[in-house]
Amino acid sequence: MESVGTLPPDALSRAVIEIEKHVSSAGWDQPAQLFALVPTEELLRAEPQLAAELGAEDASQPLTPVAQGELPGGLEDDNLAEALGRIEWPEGVAGAALSIERIVLPASVESGLSGVESDAELAQMAGSDPRRHEVRMVAAVLREGARFGAVRLRAHDQDSAVLTGADLVPTLCEVLSLTFEPSAGRPSAAAGSGVDGMSDNEEKRP
Repeated sequence: MESVGTLPPDALSRAVIEIEKHVSSAGWDQPAQLFALVPTEELLRAEPQLAAELGAEDASQPLTPVAQGELPGGLEDDNLAEALGRIEWPEGVAGAALSIERIVLPASVESGLSGVESDAELAQMAGSDPRRHEVRMVAAVLREGARFGAVRLRAHDQDSAVLTGADLVPTLCEVLSLTFEPSAGRPSAAAGSGVDGMSDNEEKRP
């Protein structure tokens, strides 16, 4: 298996931008989506047919995103950390990415809602607040610890307006990194045939 350390410095950021554009091409109001990130050169060597199906015919993109199937517990707010914490990737997976849509409010507004205990009530209030922003966040982490994120606002739905950065979505990256924490007996998210247990669920090269 190719060492993650041999990946170019911009491998993760390029994968995040690719995933964000792909997800955005399908519009808004999408469910959360989880991706395994596999070194493209390794995928080409071990699974050339799968690589062709994924559109990874060459190694110009260092990491190939592979969409995952249904996850244990789902990816809703109230069980996101628990669901991700139960996943353990096979060794052939160099990283993982998560795309998720959320409603965010200015910090001053959120502080005023701190006394609301019900998640359902909080979501309802946030969804009706005129100061809300609908955003799509893509968080990605590598097994060795690198992180990167992207944020697109629905009100500014252009590729040129997408925000990116290593520290842009730290909480989401932290939760996603749970999938690389060692824990015996956890199910593998990428179960099935392929590179070191990589799933053959399809993902595209946009």
